[in-house]
Amino acid sequence: MTKRFLAGYGLLVRAPAPLSRLFRGHSKRVLYRGGPILNMDAAKRVAEALLVEGERIAAVGSDAELRDRAGRQHRIIDLQGNALLPGFIDAHAHFPGAGIFAVLLDLNSPPIGGIESVEGIVERLRERAASTSKGDWVVGMGYDDTLLAEKRHPSRADLDRASTEHPIAIWHISGHLAAVNSEALERVGIGAETPDADGGRIRRHPLTGEPDGVLEENDTHVLQPLLAPGLRDSWKIVREASRRYLAAGVTTAQNGYATRQQMTGLLRLSRLGLLPLRVILWPGQETTDALLDGRFSFASPDALWIRQGAAKIIGDGSIQGYTAYLSAPYHVPPADDPGYLGYPTIARDELIEVVTRYHAEGLQVAVHGNGDACIDDILDAFETAQRAHPRRDARHVVIHAQMARNDQLDRMAELGVIPSFFSLHTYYWGDRHREIFMGPERAARMSPARSAMDRGLR
Repeated sequence: MTKRFLAGYGLLVRAPAPLSRLFRGHSKRVLYRGGPILNMDAAKRVAEALLVEGERIAAVGSDAELRDRAGRQHRIIDLQGNALLPGFIDAHAHFPGAGIFAVLLDLNSPPIGGIESVEGIVERLRERAASTSKGDWVVGMGYDDTLLAEKRHPSRADLDRASTEHPIAIWHISGHLAAVNSEALERVGIGAETPDADGGRIRRHPLTGEPDGVLEENDTHVLQPLLAPGLRDSWKIVREASRRYLAAGVTTAQNGYATRQQMTGLLRLSRLGLLPLRVILWPGQETTDALLDGRFSFASPDALWIRQGAAKIIGDGSIQGYTAYLSAPYHVPPADDPGYLGYPTIARDELIEVVTRYHAEGLQVAVHGNGDACIDDILDAFETAQRAHPRRDARHVVIHAQMARNDQLDRMAELGVIPSFFSLHTYYWGDRHREIFMGPERAARMSPARSAMDRGLR
């Protein structure tokens, strides 16, 4: 199928149609010529032509030699001066999350969407509720409190104005918080007497103690079933995500925290030839435990196309959600706590135990850590695991490593740890990190890729 070609060379820059459409129905030999073909190798070679035979890239070279090799029975694709590049690998993502708005309500602010106020959210939810059966959930995603005119999260009272006959849940753009209305709180059994989950928080009215509608980190887990769509909606999401990835030339995708349902569903789609790109699945902690103790199995028929990657653990939350775990207080703290540091979502001792267990099983381990206090705990866990069970080239990963200090980058170099920076943090939240969350000094070195490169870190 065309997906095997797409996983070789993936982006025809400014082309009128994606390669999958150009390739479909062609003869077994296809010659691409008429534009620069980038090898992306160490020598930075640029070729004149590329020959495909069946499902394989057979040769890259000069136009003359590949015309000769192709013989008479071949089809020519004229690049018309456009460049052909190898397919891009998205190594920091949550496929098929890019397609989620084929099903859920899009509540993003500019430059992604059009929501600029809490009232805008309420109006969008009210419209969706009007077309939703009474009592059914209304679910949205992508709101950003720092980009709303009110500079706050929507409250249960705000969402009650959208509907009191539908439970409503909307996820923050970080994915680490959610806002719900009164009907939703009742549905999931959260009230004034409900204790905070370990590694979570139910935000409350300061006088009454009643939940104000905003849930943080592990307290959002009661809403997770809403993110497990049925078969029809799942296919819509995967189809839209695949379209977006391939249109951008991305031919290898990653799911950075895969559930059992996602792993099973994506494996089936790949087996049926309905997943037109490569996918690497990082099982979340619960899924990894089930894989290790035999309660769940994942057997890929072709690891080139779908395979299990690193085991994923969540160490803390989101800086812009005030849930990342820092060693020094937030620049502008939430509420009236000048010493607020955030918090870990998993206790340090438990993190060390889990990482050591996974490491001993031979797994690559990736731990989400934005705040530098969390990164300290993560590196302690990696070092403890390596001391207990020495392994060469374990390639453990700190996901985000957003506020990594130089001494922590030095430790990563010593331990062979990979920082996986989410560079879009800088684009979307850099100014607010400087002004609100981190202050000028710390914000100036968020996601410190240059310092990591200087230390030879992968």
